[in-house]
Amino acid sequence: MTRVLHVGKFYPPHHGGMERVLQTVCQASRGIVESHVLVAHTSTKTVEEVVGGVPVTRVGTIGSAGSVHAAPSFARHLRRLASDSDFIVLHEPNPWALLSYALARPRAPLAIWYHSDVVRPALQYAFFYAPVARAAYRRAKCFIVSSPPLGACAKPLAAYQSRVRVIPFGIDPAPWHRESAPGSYVLFAGRHVDYKGVDVLLRALAGSTVRAVIAGDGPRRAEWERLAAALGLNGRVTFTGEVADAELTRLMHGASALVLPSISRAEAFGYVQLEAMAAGKPVISTDVPSGVSWVNQHGTTGLVVPAGDPDALRTAVEAISRDPVLQARFGMAGRARVEAEFTIDRLRERLRRFYEEMALIPAPPRHAETGV
Repeated sequence: MTRVLHVGKFYPPHHGGMERVLQTVCQASRGIVESHVLVAHTSTKTVEEVVGGVPVTRVGTIGSAGSVHAAPSFARHLRRLASDSDFIVLHEPNPWALLSYALARPRAPLAIWYHSDVVRPALQYAFFYAPVARAAYRRAKCFIVSSPPLGACAKPLAAYQSRVRVIPFGIDPAPWHRESAPGSYVLFAGRHVDYKGVDVLLRALAGSTVRAVIAGDGPRRAEWERLAAALGLNGRVTFTGEVADAELTRLMHGASALVLPSISRAEAFGYVQLEAMAAGKPVISTDVPSGVSWVNQHGTTGLVVPAGDPDALRTAVEAISRDPVLQARFGMAGRARVEAEFTIDRLRERLRRFYEEMALIPAPPRHAETGV
């Protein structure tokens, strides 16, 4: 069976959107190709283990600078694992993996899964990130994106449009299916980092009576809790910290809507939107130049408002929170959209066709697809 090496940043149980997508892709590919995962570890120790049937190598790190974790032996492990692989998928943004790829120079064909734009100061990107990325981008056989808008808007992919392939994410909607009454609060669920725009949501709530639950954790949590207190939101806004899957499901079904108030293109897709839509809940998102508003269709599955605009966000939050009929209509359309476009089965079929196109697996006989 074809062996595919996925090179990521981290892997579950480490929290994060890229991590969750990587795990889902590996699970959806089982029986089509044999996946191996190479990522960084949060400790100095390198660990080889099997997670859900997928071999995972977590390379020890010695520290971090911002979001970049330094793993000195990463290139050596990449070279070793690549020598036994038929194909490499490097998940971007991932500066340490790009640097390691340049050092290891593996021979296996390369694909880059472009999860989101790199949002850094222009000079920092031009002098430090771009030179490291350039070597890998030039060698990449193709670039995978999660939505057509992301592929079209991403400036680093402008020169490689003929190599861009769209593979939207997928989820198992069954665990989210449950009958629920109109919600009593709006829900945010995600990492507490700048681009998520929770501060915009808090300022929107300051001029409203709507309640909110803020689930998740991250470096901005304490700052946002102080902002909520300063805005007089104590009693109307609850910060839960990290929650287990079962608790997130409960919170989702108690909400009137999911709010994704992102303020930059670093929010490329908004995986949590799929979970809300599968649960039959409306989504309120922003018009960041990525795939976010391709997933949540304005006026069909929810509302899309200008990014960074508390007044527009407040209007949308109040419109949905006060209208159970609108909640039901958007929720029903969202669930239908997930069932049609974003299931694990759809992801698996798209991955199978991608591996066929890359000549990693044979295409099925004609009669297997046409019945003739």
